[in-house]
Amino acid sequence: MTPRIDTTTLDTSRTSSTSLTWQPPAGALWSGTWVDGKVSFAVHDPEDGSLLGYVTDADEAEVDEAVRAVAAATHGSPWPVWQRREALTAAARSVLDRRELLTEVISRESSKTVREADAEISRAAETLRLSADQAGHLTGETLPFADTPRGEGRLGWYTREPVGVVAAITPFNDPLNLVAHKLGPALVAGNGVVLKPAERTPLTALAFAEILLDAGVPAQRLAVVPGSGHRAGAALAGHPMVDLVSFTGGHRTGEAVARAAGAKRTLMELGGNNAVLVLADADWRLAARSVVEGAFGVAGQNCLSVQRVLVAAPLAQRFVEHVAARTHTLRVGSKTDPRTDVGPLIDVREAIRIEEWVEEAQRGGAIARAGARREGAFYWPTVLTDVPAHARLMSEEVFGPVVTVQPFDTVSEAVEQANATAYGLQAGVFTQDLDHAVTIAGALRVGAVMINESSDFRIDAMPFGGPKHSGVGREGVRSAVEAMTEPKVVAIRRQTAKAI
Repeated sequence: MTPRIDTTTLDTSRTSSTSLTWQPPAGALWSGTWVDGKVSFAVHDPEDGSLLGYVTDADEAEVDEAVRAVAAATHGSPWPVWQRREALTAAARSVLDRRELLTEVISRESSKTVREADAEISRAAETLRLSADQAGHLTGETLPFADTPRGEGRLGWYTREPVGVVAAITPFNDPLNLVAHKLGPALVAGNGVVLKPAERTPLTALAFAEILLDAGVPAQRLAVVPGSGHRAGAALAGHPMVDLVSFTGGHRTGEAVARAAGAKRTLMELGGNNAVLVLADADWRLAARSVVEGAFGVAGQNCLSVQRVLVAAPLAQRFVEHVAARTHTLRVGSKTDPRTDVGPLIDVREAIRIEEWVEEAQRGGAIARAGARREGAFYWPTVLTDVPAHARLMSEEVFGPVVTVQPFDTVSEAVEQANATAYGLQAGVFTQDLDHAVTIAGALRVGAVMINESSDFRIDAMPFGGPKHSGVGREGVRSAVEAMTEPKVVAIRRQTAKAI
């Protein structure tokens, strides 16, 4: 992370010293107002290192102030459901209206190309629309008290109530839509939210907060506290007034968040090492095209990215040749060029790490059919075959533009290999036999199986998450709203019935 800067001794002007046309009103948001904290840090473009702006580097005391203010507002006055729906509907429209601004902010501070940033804006607007729609589903039901002798003479029901204060901790790879996936459901459910965005992409979060406030979200119910994970993130997750922690990131960081949170609710999406199975009867050209599209978007920095492909042995050679040929056509270059397919990693350290993982696999016998080249923060889309089973690429999440291809002899062997990882987020299966596909889907230990799609497919309405190291609970708008509310029972003991 960029060194902390004392704002009392440095001019952090947001108008003349940066290369970004939009700047937030201040470096953070809490207690119902835009504020600059005691200390700030600089945000840079990972492609060229240019200065984009400054945001607050929140410390424990500032996080405490933010949480207490949101808790007081959330528990102090109700926010009618119809107003929540209208605010999120307006925010969805505003996200689309500010497409040009958001595209610039997302693409400049993250790894996304301008085309990828533009697509994320549409996704975020859809997430907000889906969240607004959930206002009509915050219902309960009557309870069958009369169905038991102990309940006789009573009537009652339950409703779904907000949990209280939601702590949202988000990653850099989808800096708008993944924030929308936490804030939309939390707000429509009636909660207050304190957001700690990724250190690399806080400007997008602040731009989104500005949109939400303009759309009618009460400022006291929302806080944004940029800062480091080990300080601001830990203080937020462990705060006694936080009722639920929603986190998206790596498994190791997720464990740290869980330790900080202690005995409170958590909702976590922690990544994957996703497999795609290509059976002998598959449309292998479709599969190859889908694998390339699913492996290298956002430079592979996507929890749903295709990382391992298991292909029936009779198809293996032509499949690999086709995948390699398509990969060679991808254009690596500046994020600002609309023709670019693959931009930089989020920083040079990540590119070096991926380079080391690939070189480790090559020392074990892996063969690079495409890519395996680094230049600064750029890593070329890479296709590997003959990767040894002990290589980290086979068991851990690479979070970069690398895909491995392995042949298999039997489908049971392929399923076993697909399951041979600590992760279980999503998988893809290509076959023309629907019955076979359903059987395989039942055997794969993952949260979702895409038939004749790669693992890199999701709509924002579906439950999202997986077993094992891939997470705790499910995201997706409806699932998140359910997790961020809790049932409240009301029971009435009737007095002696009077004759009519």
